[in-house]
Amino acid sequence: MALPAYASTAQRVWHYSYRTICGLIFFFLIAPILVIIPLSFNAQDFFTFTPEMLRFDPAGYSLKHYNDFFNNSDWQLALKNSLQIAPIATLVSVSLGTLAAIGLSQSHVPGRRAIMAIMISPMIVPLIISATGMYFFYSNPYIPVPFYGKLYLPFTLTGTRAGVILAHAALGIPFVIITVTATLVGFDRSLTRASAMMGANPVTTFFRVQMPLILPGVISGALFAFITSFDEVVVVLFVGSAQQKTLPWQMFIGLREQISPTILAVATILVVLSIMLLTTLELLRRRSERLRGMSPG
Repeated sequence: MALPAYASTAQRVWHYSYRTICGLIFFFLIAPILVIIPLSFNAQDFFTFTPEMLRFDPAGYSLKHYNDFFNNSDWQLALKNSLQIAPIATLVSVSLGTLAAIGLSQSHVPGRRAIMAIMISPMIVPLIISATGMYFFYSNPYIPVPFYGKLYLPFTLTGTRAGVILAHAALGIPFVIITVTATLVGFDRSLTRASAMMGANPVTTFFRVQMPLILPGVISGALFAFITSFDEVVVVLFVGSAQQKTLPWQMFIGLREQISPTILAVATILVVLSIMLLTTLELLRRRSERLRGMSPG
């Protein structure tokens, strides 16, 4: 927004200082990405810019690290696991998170604020604490049951694909709850009452009336849950095994055990994927505002 002609000197100084500070913060956040992307095309196995790259010599640039990523069995196994775990975890997160958000949006639900705080706690609690708790919970074959004692399970979820999926789903549910709850703020509940008066059952009302209107929020939550699962590494290290090695886990191993510039190529691919998903989120946000009769600004 431009300054008005009658702005005082102090207002002008604050206006331009504020913009300068915001620009510096933006540069501080984006600078590492701006360094990683060109380094991923380095023709040498270095993590620094070579003289050929600084001279913009075509001989200093290569796709060898991308070729290594797509032809290396370890990287492809990690990519395959990530592409298998993240969508299923996202589906579980969306299913449970959407139902929870709809239920907690009802004003007659007792203690809904406390329940909401508990449901979104995985976003607040440090990830290492959540991972430790999941590990001990998955490793214990005894589950306490009220008025019964302990129920013995003949299996544990530690080191299984199902355990990793459930853990990632638990991390993604808060994002779904928040986005869907925000969409339900402008939802006209008289539409569901009208549907019930016309003889539709609750399931039909949900899929025919409610879901089309809250769909932007559901998709936004799903994208956040997918990104959370696809980029997560701490929980996988605790509850997963070598068979469930995901892409972030392989990157962590590459940094700890064998320094490979292929990590830069993978990081660039993840950055591009994140930009695409965030662009989709912004388009969905604008569509949701248009449906609710709000201006994008």
